[in-house]
Amino acid sequence: MLIYAGAELLTGDDIAIGVLRYCGALAGSVVAEVVEIPVRVADGSLARATLLVGPASQIVAIDVNSEFEEVIDLAVMRRLQERTAAQRIVAHSTQPDSDAHEVADAEAWEADH
Repeated sequence: MLIYAGAELLTGDDIAIGVLRYCGALAGSVVAEVVEIPVRVADGSLARATLLVGPASQIVAIDVNSEFEEVIDLAVMRRLQERTAAQRIVAHSTQPDSDAHEVADAEAWEADH
C-alpha cells in the first residue's frame, strides 16, 4: 500500500517499489511528472490512481495483508522502470562519478524485477 497525499492506495508490491524508485530518481531534478497506477478499491475491483510526483513527493509504502489478489500491471511496471532509468541517466550525466555505483545497483535491481 502507498500512502500519498493522505490517501491509502492498495497496489502491488512491485508497482509500489517502482513508484518509490521513480520518486527517488526525480528527487534530484526540478521536474514533476504524472504517474498512473492500478489500485484495488474497497469492493475488490481495480481502479486507476493518478499521482503527481516530483522532487518533493512524500510517499510511504506499507506492507499489508489483503484478501484480494496482488495488483500486477506489467505495462505500468515497465513504464516506471523506463522513466526511472531515464531520470538516472540524466542525473548521472550531471553528477560526479562517485554515484556510478548507485546507478549500477539500481540497474541490477531493475534487471532482476
